Amino acid sequence: MYGLIGKMKAAAGQRDALIAILLDGIDAMPGCLSYVVARDPKDADAIWISEVWDSQDSHRASLALPSVQAAIAKAKPIIAGFEEHHETEPVGGHGLGG
Repeated sequence: MYGLIGKMKAAAGQRDALIAILLDGIDAMPGCLSYVVARDPKDADAIWISEVWDSQDSHRASLALPSVQAAIAKAKPIIAGFEEHHETEPVGGHGLGG
């Protein structure tokens, strides 16, 4: 499995709008075992995204999906930056079938 955990900053006051974009149409990503978007309770503009994929190739392929490309284009203007990005190797857990 392949995992990603990242912290994204929305433009001031745009966190909920960014969350809505990130959560729209996520059910059609082949190989995605888990995709969680969470608010950072200590930062009103920050979002944490945790992903688990069956492989790194599936994650890469997802970036070319029309729905993902559309979400990226829509979100770009309200993304202030990326603060952290970590790759992981998930070994199991609830909902991952491991």
